[in-house]
Amino acid sequence: MRRLIAIFIAVAASLPLHVRAEEAGDSVVRPVLSAYMVESGTAHVCDTYLTPLHYSGWNAALSYERMQAMKFNPEKWVMCLDGRLSLGSSDNPAQTASIWQIGFRPSWSMMWRKPLPGGFTLAAGGNIGADIGVLYLARNGNNPASVRASLTVGVTGMAVWNGRIGRLPLTLRYRPVLPITGIFFAPDYDELYYEIYLGNHEGLVHAAWPGNFFRLDNLLTADLHFGATTLRVGYRCEIFSSKASGIVSRNVTHAFVLGITTEWLSLRAGSRRTPDSRIISSMY
Repeated sequence: MRRLIAIFIAVAASLPLHVRAEEAGDSVVRPVLSAYMVESGTAHVCDTYLTPLHYSGWNAALSYERMQAMKFNPEKWVMCLDGRLSLGSSDNPAQTASIWQIGFRPSWSMMWRKPLPGGFTLAAGGNIGADIGVLYLARNGNNPASVRASLTVGVTGMAVWNGRIGRLPLTLRYRPVLPITGIFFAPDYDELYYEIYLGNHEGLVHAAWPGNFFRLDNLLTADLHFGATTLRVGYRCEIFSSKASGIVSRNVTHAFVLGITTEWLSLRAGSRRTPDSRIISSMY
């Protein structure tokens, strides 16, 4: 009996150490993936508030993307925060006038992901995005500018493949973003912005749905992992169309994407990580 009690005490004394060792070995590291990108391509613009003609020209942008697995369930949920600052100029068919446009678009997404065999991963979730920008046509003396502003909620997702081409590690990804509902700004067809400034604020905000506000942002990227440095090349196609108060706006862009991506760790002061910590990446 004494021998049995002694064995029980010895096992009980060693149990907390064993549990702590397992907890240390099962600690999770969630690296942050940051991507810095430059985009350049063509733009096709139409805004009947300024002109009924279609304009074509160039478009460029600087964009940033931040992805990280979520703390509450890192294997299943991933967050994405991104922003894009764009600038472009388009000419009319006769090349006698130009529309300049500038815009800024931040968005935040949360996606549930499912790993599949063969290095594939599928993800789907929701997106909240804002868009504010201005189109400027100098030849319109009374109304040279048209403002675009919206706040939308939509859906997004991504299809990812991690593999190799020869000895080079490669990550391919396709990610669409589609707004479903929200609000957007649009004045009346013949309403001057000066009238809005004087206090005519009725009918400026409209409910958005795909029938009167459609935007599909498609991003295809290939991340080439050269050791600690990852080079990103890709293609972006964005299709935008809105119709309200007799004003029709359209914007289609095609752009080549070039960027650098990095993965880094954000640790609190005093936090400890062991060599057995699990690394759960948001995409790689």
